[in-house]
Amino acid sequence: MEDLIYYGLFFLMPFAAFLYASVGHGGASSYLMILALLGFAPEEIRPTALILNMMVSMASFLNYRKAGEFPTSLFWSLILFSIPAAYLGGTILLDASIYKKVLGALLIFPALKFAGVFPIADKTKIERAWWMGPLLGILIGFLSGMIGIGGGIILTPIVLMLGWAGVKETAALSALFIFLNSVAGFFGASIYEIPMKEELWILVPLTVAGGILGAYLGAKRFSVKSLKYLLAFVLLFASIKLMLS
Repeated sequence: MEDLIYYGLFFLMPFAAFLYASVGHGGASSYLMILALLGFAPEEIRPTALILNMMVSMASFLNYRKAGEFPTSLFWSLILFSIPAAYLGGTILLDASIYKKVLGALLIFPALKFAGVFPIADKTKIERAWWMGPLLGILIGFLSGMIGIGGGIILTPIVLMLGWAGVKETAALSALFIFLNSVAGFFGASIYEIPMKEELWILVPLTVAGGILGAYLGAKRFSVKSLKYLLAFVLLFASIKLMLS
């Protein structure tokens, strides 16, 4: 049974990276979900997810950066405050039971996104005040570092619902935001000096390859709606399981 689970990771992790990267995300929430459900400890899976997030999100950014005009002003108002917050969050190590419940709650965001629940505004719904970007950056950054995600699963629906950027522009924005927050969170978590297990290192190249492929196809207007609905169901199921564990 353990061998079946181990080899299943070689399919699940690249598949998750493929789907997330196709919409400009790094996929950390899905990596965390898979590894947490399979019994890996938070202190092991958090740096693993952040390393994968860095590589996959950068691949997404390189593919999406020319898809539209990059929202530079919005990006700087977010990232200047999210990076220190992500580093600080990375220095906090939650108890395993609390970690799973927080992760379970966060999985609701990508589940609803893949299900198409979040609306996409065709024009600006709320004008962006000077304090909104910094506040979002601090809140999302801190939570990202503490859990081991890049924050795109929270940032993307907010930006799209408020109409602050278009779909392709938001994908590029989120990808770079995820990358930098993942770097900051990883350095924050590195104070614990906990080595990654060998089997997790082996997963890195395959997962990154899945992410690169997804980012390339996603930027070329590739759509996998049926798979996204399936992933939404899986994420919602996992969310409930983690919160009740």
